[in-house]
Parts: sequence; structure tokens; C-alpha cells
Amino acid sequence: MLEKILRLTVSEYTRQLLSYEEYSFSLEEVTAKSSKDSNAVRRELNRLIEKKEIVNLRKGFYLIIPPRYSHLQKLPLQLYSEKLFSYLKRKYYIGLYSAAKIHGASHQQTQRDYLIIETPKLNAIKKKNFDIQFHTTGNWPKNNIEKKKSDAGFYNVASPTLTFIDLIHHHSKLGGLNRMLASLEELTEALIEQDVQALLDWYDTKSSLQRTGFLLEELLGSNSFSDMIFQKLQQQPFYPILLSPKMNEKPGSVDNRWKVDVNLMLESDLRLPNPK
Repeated sequence: MLEKILRLTVSEYTRQLLSYEEYSFSLEEVTAKSSKDSNAVRRELNRLIEKKEIVNLRKGFYLIIPPRYSHLQKLPLQLYSEKLFSYLKRKYYIGLYSAAKIHGASHQQTQRDYLIIETPKLNAIKKKNFDIQFHTTGNWPKNNIEKKKSDAGFYNVASPTLTFIDLIHHHSKLGGLNRMLASLEELTEALIEQDVQALLDWYDTKSSLQRTGFLLEELLGSNSFSDMIFQKLQQQPFYPILLSPKMNEKPGSVDNRWKVDVNLMLESDLRLPNPK
């Protein structure tokens, strides 16, 4: 079987990968499988790019666009994220709005894909129909990363609780709290006690915990999840913060147990009446 693979052209190799439900490959990988020299392989890759059968996502890494995705000229993140980060030798998980959509919170329709990675930073990918944004964390999750299965195999995705708090933690880079409030509201339906407790066992960014607890109470009223977060916060002193941090603005008086100065009027369009 290996001898047969070694004689394949690039085009034949991509078709073989698709037959195995694999949608990506590296330059090193395809060169090793081909009987042609590296220059000939690159020329054939360029021809396939021109024919829109493959996309050069990053230097040395390619995606195969099968017929069912040819009209989009884009692949779902779940079909190639695991192989991409194996190639990059980096930790990752699908997060933020991309994770929210996987968990059924699809209110925020966006064509952008979101990944959380370890530092150092990776530049965003913007080419043709691909728009991938990377957010970094120096506090890699000890829990709350789920393994889910796609047609191409397993991939990493933030659990509902990690997705919820990550959205809040990164909200200033994602258009603000009001933009994501409907998604957060939908995500509350996926929260479970075990997932919340697993996050509290390692997560220690107090300001994000304060905002998360406050918003959970705003969305659900008094609830066990927010009580769990408050118990975690009480283990050490915590101080007043702004709900939405702004330059040159400091928190004033607070009238809630989270010590959150509500400097933003919250507006979720899920709560608005349907138009007649």
C-alpha cells in the first residue's frame, strides 16, 4: 500500500485523503508521499490552488475543498483544527463564538472562526473566505476542554462554562458585552454543575469570575451556578471592578455582592418582543 501511495500525484493524493475523510495536509507530508521532486510538487499545488480545489491556509499547510464545500470555498473549523495544530505543535481549542455555535448558541452569526491558543501569539488568517482569529491565554485550562468528533476525527472545543467565561474575559476585543449577551443567554441552557465546578477548580482570574457571576444573575436570577462562583471568590479578597472596563474610568460605589460597577446598560435582543 505504501509503494502505491509513493507514486501518487498531488491530485491523486488529495482524493485519497478525502476518501479517508481527511481535509488537510502539509507540504512535507505531500512531498514525502509523491515520487516527484519538491519543485514539481509545488507547481502541482499551485495548479490545484488556481482550480480552487485546495487552499494554502498557512505557509506549508493546505486545505482540500471537496465538492460539497466548493460553493463556500471554506471548510468548517472542526475538519482541520486538530491537524493544523499538530502541524504547528501548539495547544489549541475552538472557543468564543465558534464554540458557542457548537454548543447550540448560534444567535451571533459570524463568518469569523475563533481559536484560543497558548502564548506566543499567532497572526490572524484572512484570505479569500477564511477569517480566523486567534486569542491567547497564559493560563492554560486544566479542565473544561472537550473532545468532540467530526467527520475528520476528534477536535478540541471549550466546554459551555469555559466558553461563557472566555467570551466575557475577551469581550472588549469582541465588540462588547451587549453584542454577546444573547449568545451568553443561550449558553446558559448548556451549563451544568459539574462543568462549572471543574472550571472553578483551576480558574483564578477574579475580574472575569466577578463579571460572570454578575451576568449569570442578570440572565437567570438567583441560581446555583452564580452561588458556586461567589463561594470561590470569597476564598480571597476581591475588589470593585467595572462591568465594561474603559480607559481612564475607575469603579465607583457598588450595590451588588460581586462588587461590579454597572457602567453599561445591558440590552439583549432575545428579550425584545418579536416584530409584528
